[in-house]
Amino acid sequence: MNIASLLEMAASASAGDPAVVAGPARISTPELLERAGRAAAGLRTASATALMHIGSNHLSFPIGLFGAAWAGVPFVPLNYRLADEQLTALIGNHPGAVVVADDEAAGRLAGLGIDARRRDDWVAACAGDGPTSDRFDDDPDATALLLYTSGTTATPKAVVLRHRHLAAYILGSVEFLSAAPGETALVSVPPYHIAGVANLLTNLYRGRRIVYLESFSAAGWLETARTEAVTHVLVVPTMLARIVEELDRGGGPAPALQSLSYGGAKTSRRVVERALDHFPGTDFVNAYGLTETSSTIAVLGPEDHRAARAGDPAALVRLESAGRVLPGVEVCIRGADGLPLPAGEVGEICVRGEQISGEYLGRAPALDADGWFPTRDLGWLDADGYLFIQGRGDDTIIRGGENIAPAEIEAVLAEHPAVADVAVVGLPDEEWGQRIAAAVVAAGKVTPEDLIGWARGRLRGSKTPEVVVVREQLPYSDTGKLLRRAVLADLLGERSPA
Repeated sequence: MNIASLLEMAASASAGDPAVVAGPARISTPELLERAGRAAAGLRTASATALMHIGSNHLSFPIGLFGAAWAGVPFVPLNYRLADEQLTALIGNHPGAVVVADDEAAGRLAGLGIDARRRDDWVAACAGDGPTSDRFDDDPDATALLLYTSGTTATPKAVVLRHRHLAAYILGSVEFLSAAPGETALVSVPPYHIAGVANLLTNLYRGRRIVYLESFSAAGWLETARTEAVTHVLVVPTMLARIVEELDRGGGPAPALQSLSYGGAKTSRRVVERALDHFPGTDFVNAYGLTETSSTIAVLGPEDHRAARAGDPAALVRLESAGRVLPGVEVCIRGADGLPLPAGEVGEICVRGEQISGEYLGRAPALDADGWFPTRDLGWLDADGYLFIQGRGDDTIIRGGENIAPAEIEAVLAEHPAVADVAVVGLPDEEWGQRIAAAVVAAGKVTPEDLIGWARGRLRGSKTPEVVVVREQLPYSDTGKLLRRAVLADLLGERSPA
């Protein structure tokens, strides 16, 4: 199945009501299908090898995704905040691609000698009287999407998602046209993230109206949710924290949401509990997934959040989990020897299923002979099958031969009432290999000595931070991931001689 089939199905059942709202633009699914067909015709006429999208949330994104699928070429959304050198390098990976960019990015690229079509002009052309393309090819193995990893720890690499991967995720997790009348989804996650793609596909297939927020601010998000009568939202942890802070400051009434999903990175339990207080009638969902898995593979559902809100001790513990894996996905926790580990033991999370890609452009697939994908995330399963994420394997601190997960220390420090945020890293040490350091954002008066003493009373000596610094904020990506390498660089600078 080509993902354009999902749009075709939605359009065939449409009553002609607006399905996508992006700024002043409001179009139905039949109109989106028609514009995608015109985009496909233009791509085929240009003999395009790919369609690259550079910009924030905009009508150009759904037209581009489905237009590329219709034309049979990969859709490649890029982070518009990348530096000129990085953008040039990534565009250079795709000779023959058509580039559609917002005004700012198009101007930058023109100065670099790269031709880009301004997205407003391109969208207008797709709404014109030009012909649509012949019907798309249904080849499930064709590449639908190339999504570049963030590149926070290495050179970005493009994850290959084929039509069958995305279709397996949608068909396995969403019931066609199951939305009730009036359901509206607010999309505020970046378009170059798998969550942006998944939000579009799942909500369109379910039959919800989609409202795009071009750029995120907590006040703007709340206002849009209220004025557009939004019922369903997905946010990353940094967004949820800012929304909670805005409501704590009295930033108007909380919108009457039916469902609030959060994910993309570890979310502070304190933030989740405050959000539960602000949205008492809302169903909460925590979603865990990766680009390589076509989005979500595990969910902590509304019933678990309701039990936590009611004070159930087991449910409160499970607020720290990613929930249970989806029916079409298998999970296995493996030790350093590659063998499966029993419940309660920490190892690498490996997953298998039809939605799992594990493939990178120009590289050998990461799947093993049995189809298992090693996520490089560390975690464990409890006796009831709830998946707990401890962090990236690359983040592990090795002190005196002992493997130490930063998440364990971060969880202890985060319990201190004067700690708003915390990141733990390993600093080079000649004697121990690495020593433990923590960067903390304070929510009250506290000293490094206070926090070291707090940790020492709750952790054994080898896991107690030796260095604690207080910072005004910690570095995060646009999708809410802690930039641990930036924290490490900051702390190394802190220790360097003047």
